[in-house]
Amino acid sequence: MSHTDEIDDSSAPLIEHLAELRTRLIHCVVAFLVGMVLCFTVATPIFNFLTAPLCEVLNERGQDCGLIFISPQEGFFVAIKVSLLGGFMLAFPYIGMQMWRFVAPGLYKSEKGAFLPFLVASPFMFILGASFAFYVVTPLAYDFFLGFQQFGAEGEAVTDTATAAPLSVVFQGSAQEYLNLTIKFIVAFGMCFQLPVLLTLMGKAGLVSAEGLGNVRKYAVVAILVLAALVTPPDVITQVILFVVVYGLYEVSIFLVGRVEKKREEQLRADGYYDDEMDEDLAEHSDDLK
Repeated sequence: MSHTDEIDDSSAPLIEHLAELRTRLIHCVVAFLVGMVLCFTVATPIFNFLTAPLCEVLNERGQDCGLIFISPQEGFFVAIKVSLLGGFMLAFPYIGMQMWRFVAPGLYKSEKGAFLPFLVASPFMFILGASFAFYVVTPLAYDFFLGFQQFGAEGEAVTDTATAAPLSVVFQGSAQEYLNLTIKFIVAFGMCFQLPVLLTLMGKAGLVSAEGLGNVRKYAVVAILVLAALVTPPDVITQVILFVVVYGLYEVSIFLVGRVEKKREEQLRADGYYDDEMDEDLAEHSDDLK
């Protein structure tokens, strides 16, 4: 057999994998399009549901809940954005299954058992974070933003001089701008809630350790504060809530990584690869160096 034949034979599995990847990507795209079409048919009820935080704040202030279109095509693009978000959420279980079926044949049984829980936990944590953003953070944010209105026409909150004409600055929100901001909150908090899943998976792979995460805790606090300032409005209460939640998730991550390390140590000890005497010698050597 010539060298060229050997190369062709070795490339055959790669071509098969690429063909399988193409097939599964096509399935994912079709599932996403089907979900998008289904959500497009009910885009108005979905959008009305997403306006609940705003309507709640406006009702508390005695204002009517209403959004406007500032351009003729805005209503269409709002429906498209709602369909994109809803279609992805509907299709994600099928997309995740296709990803798993592509990756699983190349994993050992132990690796499958380790990876599958993270595949299940990731969408769960995203939904948890999105729900927290929608039901807790978003109402607080809009309450802060709407606090800058002035009701001069009704004489409710005018602090100008007597000679000044009454000024009325009230909320007449763009539907598209409202949807963009709401989706930003949902996606940002959904991604933040992935922190325990990501760090635990990295701990499973040996990339991080509980001790290492604990040692950089002060840097993590600064990073979380910066994150809270970037993804939330300039409202101290909202920023504090995000900081407390994400820092709590960081501490949970340290605990989960520690459990992963403990289980790995127990497995190595059971297999006879872990030497307690060696650890004692290393500890004594470390003390001598100190």
